Amino acid sequence: MRRCHTSEVRASLGPNRPGAGQSNFAVVLTNGSRRTCTLYGFPGVAFVNGAGEAVTPNPERATDQPERAVTLDPGDSAWSTLSYTNPAITGVTTVTPAALLVTPPDETDPITVRWTGDKVSNTGKASVPRVSPLMPGNGA
Repeated sequence: MRRCHTSEVRASLGPNRPGAGQSNFAVVLTNGSRRTCTLYGFPGVAFVNGAGEAVTPNPERATDQPERAVTLDPGDSAWSTLSYTNPAITGVTTVTPAALLVTPPDETDPITVRWTGDKVSNTGKASVPRVSPLMPGNGA
């Protein structure tokens, strides 16, 4: 099975599903090609400003969660949880990103997705966002 390439997938961001002082978003990759392909591991995720420059440290990977191959038929999706503690709780400095750059596993070209969330920490000390390995579905 061939892996999914950036040119074959669309990226989107699900709504915030907050809980216990956490913000939780689904980072979704959908197969927009006409062939079946596979994703394995973590998406690359970066918060950027309007000029495409990183405004926070890279999110941490939730390496305590198992990675698995997700096979996507045309139109199918895989998703990763992007979660972080509300920065107001930890008192860190924040920034409101303009967009999220999402890069499929083993690819180098990112897809720009408009950031619909609130402020995120820009310190790398507390409230650091974490991403989970990709899972089947759209996170709904």
